[in-house]
Amino acid sequence: MTGLSPLAALAFLVFSLPIGIWVAWSDLSKMKIPNKAVLAMLAGFVVVGILVLPIKVFGLALALGAAVLVVGFVANAAGLVGAGDAKFAAAIAPVFIGGDLRFILGLFAACLLGAFASHRLMRAIPAFRRATPDWASWTHADFPMGLALAGTLIFYLLAALRPFF
Repeated sequence: MTGLSPLAALAFLVFSLPIGIWVAWSDLSKMKIPNKAVLAMLAGFVVVGILVLPIKVFGLALALGAAVLVVGFVANAAGLVGAGDAKFAAAIAPVFIGGDLRFILGLFAACLLGAFASHRLMRAIPAFRRATPDWASWTHADFPMGLALAGTLIFYLLAALRPFF
């Protein structure tokens, strides 16, 4: 399932949860993922990761983040993803080191479908639209992928906490 110990997942969740909410909210409201959020995620991973991961795993995690950044830049250049999405994906990728790829991809697929369906449902509800009239994602042609990426990160870390319950 996850490659993290429950204690490591809890440590990552402490800073990842507010950053994930920030990213999702920003992408919904402005269709932008702030560079500050990406840098905060990376900095949080470095500070916590060096404390809770073996040094070899920590190095591999950073290498995974760099590889995802390269793939993200290529995907962005090809017009497949937004630059903020690519950068945020690279910043969260190290957290997934050692995890079961099938679980991670399945979780991402579920979060993507859930985010898409809930976004489309909420934008169809007049009361919700009136409460958030300035949200760019309601009228933008693209989907706010930060919502799905942040959800994947948070649910992955929550899944790693399962032994606590």
